[in-house]
Amino acid sequence: MLTGSDLLAKVKELGDVSKSELVRSCGYVSTKKDGSERLNFTAFYEALLEAKGVSLGDGGSKGVGKGGRKLSYITKVQFNGNLLVGKAYTAMLGLQPGEEFEIKLGRKQIRLVPVGGVDDEE
Repeated sequence: MLTGSDLLAKVKELGDVSKSELVRSCGYVSTKKDGSERLNFTAFYEALLEAKGVSLGDGGSKGVGKGGRKLSYITKVQFNGNLLVGKAYTAMLGLQPGEEFEIKLGRKQIRLVPVGGVDDEE
């Protein structure tokens, strides 16, 4: 699979070919279980954007939760008084089960500081 300037050069070289042929020629092809060819359009277009200097983030799930929805960075106090921070947010921070945090309260704000960590706000 071509990337960067090699990808841009190949796209320019091929000119007016079909999109399928363009993806195939740049190497964005995989083989299905039944032996047939699968064109990886998404990977091709992501690489093309990256080659043109358009960053799509780290390619991972930053800002995207379950089902590909974008994270809103907003939560609500639930009916029972709990405040939930979902798995997508903890995954973004690389938090693991069992990690402990100290709860710091301020005026209308809550900060979670890792136990033994340094609070930048103090």
